[in-house]
Amino acid sequence: MAEETIFSKIIRQEIPTELLYQDELVTAFRDISPRAPSHILIVPNILIPTINDVESEHELTLGRMVVVAKKLAVEEGIADDGYRLIFNCNQHGGQEVYHIHMHLLGGKPLGPMLAV
Repeated sequence: MAEETIFSKIIRQEIPTELLYQDELVTAFRDISPRAPSHILIVPNILIPTINDVESEHELTLGRMVVVAKKLAVEEGIADDGYRLIFNCNQHGGQEVYHIHMHLLGGKPLGPMLAV
């Protein structure tokens, strides 16, 4: 079993954080180190450490994450100009917290996908 993360505590509101969205499957809140004017994290309420740990029973939760991202993009006023959704996986993918999370970024031109 994976260890608890800071996101687990945010989901349970043990760490006070303004939640932008929460239901029985997912929770969304602003990134504490934003990389764009709008930078929101959308996390499953259950601990799934990496994308490599996703199983077929997680499909509803991952789908909900995308639907919530669309809703929040509209609320943030970034849907029409565009936004980016990112999952990082493991060290080479840039994952820092081992509780999967989707980054919703927008509010300015984001440039090329990768700076190589």
